[in-house]
Amino acid sequence: MKIKDIQTLVVNAEMRNWVFVKIITDQDIYGWGEATVEWKTRAVVGAIEDLKPLIIGKDPRQIKQNYQIMTKHGFWKLGVIGMSAISGIEHAMWDILGKSLETPVWQLLGGKVRDKVKIYTHLGMGDMKAVYRDTMNVTGLTDHAQKLVDLGYTAFKVVFIPFTHFTVTNQELKNVNLLMSSLRDKVGDDIEIMVDFHGRCGSGKSAIQYVKELEPYKPMFIEEPIQPGDTSTLLQIKESINCPLATGERLIGLQEFEPIFHLRAVDIAQPDLNHCGGLLEAKDIAAAASVANIAIAPHNPNGPIAGAAALHFALSTPNHIIQEVMDQSVPWYNDVISTSPIVRKGNSWEVPSTSGLGIEVNEKEARKYPFKQEIMPTTDAYLEDGTVVDW
Repeated sequence: MKIKDIQTLVVNAEMRNWVFVKIITDQDIYGWGEATVEWKTRAVVGAIEDLKPLIIGKDPRQIKQNYQIMTKHGFWKLGVIGMSAISGIEHAMWDILGKSLETPVWQLLGGKVRDKVKIYTHLGMGDMKAVYRDTMNVTGLTDHAQKLVDLGYTAFKVVFIPFTHFTVTNQELKNVNLLMSSLRDKVGDDIEIMVDFHGRCGSGKSAIQYVKELEPYKPMFIEEPIQPGDTSTLLQIKESINCPLATGERLIGLQEFEPIFHLRAVDIAQPDLNHCGGLLEAKDIAAAASVANIAIAPHNPNGPIAGAAALHFALSTPNHIIQEVMDQSVPWYNDVISTSPIVRKGNSWEVPSTSGLGIEVNEKEARKYPFKQEIMPTTDAYLEDGTVVDW
């Protein structure tokens, strides 16, 4: 079996464009993957075109060898754009391998280590207005939370840390406490709440001050309190707080996770299977995390193919604890896929038996949503005096 072509199909999902990757072979078999990166769509599609000549004519079932070719024969080291392109191609190769053997991908990754996958979602089921704006006030926050509880979710993530610099004000601390306490009062103690800082704190001390306001309400974890790359400050935060700390959605490959694991600077690692290099690289990251007694909770705000890949990874990874999903981020989410391996029951995903990733794209329907410049909710990421801060 040989790779004949690699095609991309871009589907505009408002805040982001999903980048679907399709590998065509010289036999009656093809595979689907996903390489979505927020606001980098054209760059990722171009990277896939640049990578294509390296593996045209190769056997798609030789996944590790093809990964080595794409990462080693391009001369320049790859960042998030190049590694996301590779991730989408790698997903599609796994899909082909599973189909060729009439076996689910989770079986090829070592077999299942659990009978279901615990999941969480975002307020508003991924609606960006709900995620980033409605939840900055008590009424919007608690109303959206109750809707998720009514749908059977027992875990969700919130984003209500204000745009911050190197220090915080007393009023900002009080408001964060009010939001978290109101949320806990609304949903009760049995619901898991995760708080995403989105890297908005300019210093470790400001992050620690916010976490101290959250701690009495027992978050499952707090996420990305500072921008990625500052492992020393991350360790400072971990050693100063009394709740689990997570990060990793913007780290690429095991090499960028290794310093964090070496210092035990987090409790939970969050590789994104769309960005980190794909399923094999994610398995290496998870294995290294396990040695350091660190759990895995992959990042995934992306499209339906990314969800399928995340399901197979979760089923086969022992230190996986919970999976992020955003499965209704647009009203027509289910229209662009004709089959999916994902079946949700309450707060978990079931085990699929279909071959490969088990996903099939309705290409005709998907083409109804061609590329558009994404909605970028960063225009308000300024302090009162006009200082630009991290979104």
